[in-house]
Amino acid sequence: MTKPLLRVQDLSVAYDGTPVVSGVSFEIPPGGSLALIGESGSGKSTTARAVLRLLPRYTAQATGTVEVLGTDVLRTPERRFRALRGRTLGFVPQDPATALNSVRRIGSQAQEAAALTGERDRRARRRMVLDVFERVGLPDPQRVYDAHPHELSGGMLQRVLIGLTVLPRPALLVADEPTSALDVTIQRRVLDLLTELRSDLGIGLLLITHDLAVAAERTDRIVVLRDGRVEESGPTAEVFGAPRSRYARELQADVPALNPDRYRRAPVTAPGPARLELRGVTKTFPGGTRALDDVSFSVPAGTTHALVGESGSGKTTAVRVLLGLEQPDAGEVLVAGEAVQGRSRAELRRTRRDLQLVYQNPFTSLDPTWRLDAIVREPLDRYGVGDRAERDRRVAEALGAVGLDRDLWRRRPAALSGGQRQRVAIARSLVLRPDVVVLDEPTSALDVSVQADIVGVLVDLQRRLGLTYLFVSHDLALVRQFADTVTVLRHGRVVEEGTVEQVLTAPREEYSKALVAAVPRPARAVEPVLGTRG
Repeated sequence: MTKPLLRVQDLSVAYDGTPVVSGVSFEIPPGGSLALIGESGSGKSTTARAVLRLLPRYTAQATGTVEVLGTDVLRTPERRFRALRGRTLGFVPQDPATALNSVRRIGSQAQEAAALTGERDRRARRRMVLDVFERVGLPDPQRVYDAHPHELSGGMLQRVLIGLTVLPRPALLVADEPTSALDVTIQRRVLDLLTELRSDLGIGLLLITHDLAVAAERTDRIVVLRDGRVEESGPTAEVFGAPRSRYARELQADVPALNPDRYRRAPVTAPGPARLELRGVTKTFPGGTRALDDVSFSVPAGTTHALVGESGSGKTTAVRVLLGLEQPDAGEVLVAGEAVQGRSRAELRRTRRDLQLVYQNPFTSLDPTWRLDAIVREPLDRYGVGDRAERDRRVAEALGAVGLDRDLWRRRPAALSGGQRQRVAIARSLVLRPDVVVLDEPTSALDVSVQADIVGVLVDLQRRLGLTYLFVSHDLALVRQFADTVTVLRHGRVVEEGTVEQVLTAPREEYSKALVAAVPRPARAVEPVLGTRG
């Protein structure tokens, strides 16, 4: 029989004596692929760090066996294991912006990866780097080579990392959430690239992901982790098509691509007056970059409107113009029928009381030194709402509305999970009782189960309070679940708009068709269990 490329047998890991992974076993054959899936805290990343020998030296204790081409990773001296890094074991981290040195040019860092090939001539290594950049689909490889990381988009940086990782032709590629923050079309390009490299170079793939649709579409086998233990494992078609465990069925039920009508309600046949409206808005930045070009859309009260498109399409600029953080060169922005531009700071401040924003990353948008009850209370203090008792009541009401237990209220953001922090951000946006909430990629970095919980909270709040949402997202499957209407942007212009059924089920424009076609669509054998969460 062929010797396994990777063999993990009875792996257990504890941090300072606290078990986080217990008895995990799986194998990957040469050229094979396996996905580790599960919620936050399930042990996915810890297992990957054990394979890469990146566990904290003094706080982590690992037992069991981790063999890469027969070499026991856990017991090999560091001097001998160092020769495996890059050459035998390649690693693509989740966030390319933090994996690359921001003050060094891409080419300088790429030379280090090229040196792992054994080539000593710097000019020859440069040619190797430019060749691999072209292979991973980077336009103008020389410009990328000469650029600093901040001059490239997230999708380009991720392709840089993949290219540098495969340059030494490792036997095994460990990819930790390599597409979680990418637009759907960039995600497909990156995944297509990984599939092509596996096929052409025979590279094995260990994929860590919370996107079950991606795991099902792109890997041969799946291991489902829960609380550090293997809940279920086997060939992808079996685990995903007919999951045996209730936990795996619940995870499957939370995949938006498989349950497009989970939150569907009757379409709005006679929409009321628009709560938000952009009319012919144009915005050009210094240097001549036109971020918005004659953009118009409206959002009726009590509905959800989505803005979708690739990076650079103008979504964020539209939100900033709407919030009054940028002034348009032409056109009008109206909230509840009143123009936003041209108002005094005091008038704009009153408008923002009814127009709140939930950011993409709650960890960076919440003050890490404040308790969460103080974070939620701050808007009430700023606007001088009511007396102390009234503010206490409103804080308790907002935190209760998003499902945060009272024993969490005195914690700081670092002591909360990602889903809990996002609930705090939503509670903060609701405490002033706004009419409109702008949701800027509010679930892009969350596990599918946590995402389902958050979306369930938003849907419930909209139904009970009549909120109007503007939803900015690159997840078209989630948009299909959550939104009523959608506007597709490309290079600052409106490509298509209409109901989600019209645009995402039967798009008319080629660009919209390409976006829809990029959504992962794994086959399934059975209907998932619905209604198990949210």
